[in-house]
Amino acid sequence: MLGAISVTHLAPWTSIQKFGNGSFSSKLRRQRAASMSVGVEEASESLYLGLDFGTSGARFAIIDKGGTIQVEAKKEYPLYKNGESYDWVLSWKETMFLLLEDVPLELRKHVVSISLDGTSATTIIVDRDTGEPIWRPFLYNESCPDALPMVKSIAPPNHTVCTGSSTLCKLVEWWINAGSNKKSALLLHQADWLLWLLHGKLGISDYNNALKVGYDPEAESYPPWLVSQPYSHLLPSVLAPGTPIASLKEEIASKYGFQKDCVVCTGTTDSIAAFLAARANLPGQAVTSLGSTLAIKLLSNTRIEDSRFGVYSHRLDDKWLVGGASNTGGAVLRQLFTDDQLEELSEHIDPSKTSLLDYYPLPKTGERFPVADPNLAPRLLPRPEDDVEYLHGILESIARIEAKAYSLLKELGATEVEEVLTAGGGSKNEKWTKIRERVLGLPVRRANQTEAAYGAALLAVKGHQQNQNI
Repeated sequence: MLGAISVTHLAPWTSIQKFGNGSFSSKLRRQRAASMSVGVEEASESLYLGLDFGTSGARFAIIDKGGTIQVEAKKEYPLYKNGESYDWVLSWKETMFLLLEDVPLELRKHVVSISLDGTSATTIIVDRDTGEPIWRPFLYNESCPDALPMVKSIAPPNHTVCTGSSTLCKLVEWWINAGSNKKSALLLHQADWLLWLLHGKLGISDYNNALKVGYDPEAESYPPWLVSQPYSHLLPSVLAPGTPIASLKEEIASKYGFQKDCVVCTGTTDSIAAFLAARANLPGQAVTSLGSTLAIKLLSNTRIEDSRFGVYSHRLDDKWLVGGASNTGGAVLRQLFTDDQLEELSEHIDPSKTSLLDYYPLPKTGERFPVADPNLAPRLLPRPEDDVEYLHGILESIARIEAKAYSLLKELGATEVEEVLTAGGGSKNEKWTKIRERVLGLPVRRANQTEAAYGAALLAVKGHQQNQNI
């Protein structure tokens, strides 16, 4: 069963120009980031491929050195039954090679580097000699509560690994239940394993994916409390995201028509790749994602960690990406209004006026950030007769939660937020953006790019530049 495919050519190849021994199209349509106007520019010979493996499907984006998207495509995962569950590893593997087939033939020979992101804490235990999985994968949202007490007994208080869905909890869960394969086993993340299929060097990860298994990106090593554990031999070696690993395997380059010296680089997580796509690169810049939930990520000069609020920091070169997620967001709105109603009602909201309604919109009981209270009940009453007034109150209340979230990050020691870029479905609501700008007291604008595949392609650019300097 093949997944559905959707391909978008953003830069049609309308004329041919010689580059060395090959040919390459020189004219393309370019969507300018800010104005979305279309112009014609010279195409660069070098192209960069980013692959994104999300929760329900995967996509790729190919960009030039200037960040212009040449082509992008997406594919749903084909589903294969393996007993009572699905064979996700087979689905991911097949999807990756189907996406490589979807890269236009005339572009493949110009791709000089590849990077890839996967879902955070999706964990695969493989044979360290063959690379083949020896256990079903632990998915990103899977919790291992039985392993949590053991992890908490060895990790520092409030450490990132002290949640049931952390990679370390999944490793301990496997260790408790594994049979005789413990000595020959190796832990990889989803992105690590898929990249291994491309470069053939087994046992390499990046410090974004390795964070939730306990790797310390500041010290650039696994901490002593983790290295001393009997399962520490399963831990992969760790490099910075976007580091060149090796050339694309010869048989893959030959089969698909890629350059033989196309370099494969370490990857990252899907959420980090989405942040990279927004091109926020200054301390104080942040990205709020208004999807089903409200997730914020702030670029900070200082690192903060607090598992009580689900707050942790990913390293981004010499800075820190501090993040947290509230349960408020689009899921609550969808419980109350249809998409058409949201659009229609929003048109009648005056965003310059303060709503006096005080709600805490949640889809169900429980909140973690910026309030750590598993018993916090949704507060969506009283409901006024006017639905415009009601929606205004809900949108403004979510904006207040967002403001409190950024305030908490500052209290915990992060760099103060100065500008907020917005991703997700909520970024399309201009009235909500103006409400948020007023409540936050900050400039708020929609991010030009938010697709994780685009962020992965930017890592491929970084890796190629490093490779050129070696």
